[in-house]
Amino acid sequence: GSCNFSGQCQLLQQFLLAALPDVEVSCRQGRRGSFEVAVDGHLVHSKLSSLAFPQPGSVLEQVRRAQSGEQMETAKEEPIKDCILM
Repeated sequence: GSCNFSGQCQLLQQFLLAALPDVEVSCRQGRRGSFEVAVDGHLVHSKLSSLAFPQPGSVLEQVRRAQSGEQMETAKEEPIKDCILM
């Protein structure tokens, strides 16, 4: 896995756009060590809370829930591997 937060966001963005070409995905630099995912303003993942990245498929599920008016849940986590976090 990539430790680069910008790289993680780009990978997630590509994954989401491949499945849902009409969805709007933006990456914004946050504070150091953070990686948060919000869907329609609803936080579905926070790396600072979980110490993990989100599973892309789980984020996609939350986007689909939002599109159909269902209640969103916290995205499932993917352990951070092969990184040293400082």
